[in-house]
Amino acid sequence: MSRLTIPARRGKAARMAAGQRVRIVNTHGTQVVDAWAFNAQDPTEWMAMEASRAWFMKLAAAVGDSFVTNRRRPILTLVEDTSGCAHDTLMAPCDVDRYGLLGVKGYHDNCRDNLHAALAELGIKIPATPPSLNVFMNIPWTAEGQLAWGEPASPAGSYAMFRAEMDLVIAFSACPQDILPINGRTGHTTEAHFSIE
Repeated sequence: MSRLTIPARRGKAARMAAGQRVRIVNTHGTQVVDAWAFNAQDPTEWMAMEASRAWFMKLAAAVGDSFVTNRRRPILTLVEDTSGCAHDTLMAPCDVDRYGLLGVKGYHDNCRDNLHAALAELGIKIPATPPSLNVFMNIPWTAEGQLAWGEPASPAGSYAMFRAEMDLVIAFSACPQDILPINGRTGHTTEAHFSIE
């Protein structure tokens, strides 16, 4: 078992066999990690947030819940979680256009580009950017359906562990959001880590 780094503001991808587990570690307790999973034989089949919410009938998964693909097949199951937070399934991964709307001029590191760059390192190209599972992202909601940008709630060293339900490619982005407080104080982004066990 080796610990791999998701560099601050960058992405990383790896292959997993069915039955293996991936431990995603919030090393500093302040970093959101966007996550995606793809069928290893056909990357146009990917973990789908909208299909997963319909499968487990909740806004966020609990231990024991499986995420499903855009073809409604289980791909990842949450098997252990020490983070103490609900991992967001609602917010889209950040992209250049999003930062433009936030007032950024020119290029800004973003999760969309991090995903595609991480997959390219494995020789994989996909035709679109699927919604991400936003691990450690704190998006509180109210009974009236209002959402908010919450600051990180998971402690340093906490982790979420998932089991692969098929041979897959897992991809991560250490989210570079430094305008909204989702990674803690403004301007603060860090690396995170993962291990495949």
